[in-house]
Amino acid sequence: MNASATAPFIFNWDQPQRRKLVLSGFIGLSFVIHLLAFYLFQVVYPQTVSLLPAPQRVSLMTANSEQTATLLRWIDSEDPALASTTRRPAHMQRREMGKVEHAPSYFSREAALKEPPPLTVDLRIPSAQPPGPVPIIRSTAPAPVGIQPTRVTFSPELQHLGAANFVPANFRTSTNETPQNAQFRLAVDGKGAVVYCFILASSGDSGLDEAARQHLALCRFPAQPASNDDSLTWGIATIEWGNDVSAPSPKSTPTAP
Repeated sequence: MNASATAPFIFNWDQPQRRKLVLSGFIGLSFVIHLLAFYLFQVVYPQTVSLLPAPQRVSLMTANSEQTATLLRWIDSEDPALASTTRRPAHMQRREMGKVEHAPSYFSREAALKEPPPLTVDLRIPSAQPPGPVPIIRSTAPAPVGIQPTRVTFSPELQHLGAANFVPANFRTSTNETPQNAQFRLAVDGKGAVVYCFILASSGDSGLDEAARQHLALCRFPAQPASNDDSLTWGIATIEWGNDVSAPSPKSTPTAP
């Protein structure tokens, strides 16, 4: 007996019956699913109603309509092309060309001629120190600043009472810094005396603030005859410092014995 006849083959050469059945089954199943889907969406479900687009409307402009004539007159008056076009005279024919004569611009305005360059050119190197005196620009001396006195301004509530009378005062700072404007809240009675004086904004110097508060407390306004003595008029006083404020005196250093 031959050995090649009894040994099994490396590859299976039998007909694939099972694969054919599986492929046929999937094809049949797909066909059934398509039939069910067709029945479901075409028979069971109602058909969708499609809306037709609205018909186009055309408005006719007739010559007998007053509204049409008004619209045409407005379009004719508001036409922007009329500003850049030239209208043909009424007596001129459609194909007749206007007689336009070309006028060159040099007929109306003569061109300015430039000066020709010199025939001989100086090719020497310019000197770094040209002769001649050097101009000296002297700065003008600033105008002397006069004395700007310290000024007190009141709010409209206190201005209605009249002009205030102040006691002469000599303000002196305790530091070399420029003081800021100080604000105080005042209460004035019917006799014109300052009853209350509170500081609102400091000048940066406590000693100067106290001197300003005493200066405002000693001022007097005109008496108000029609007002009650117990009634108080509240307002704000602003002190704008001038250059009449004295500088602090230098401290004397003790000498050794």
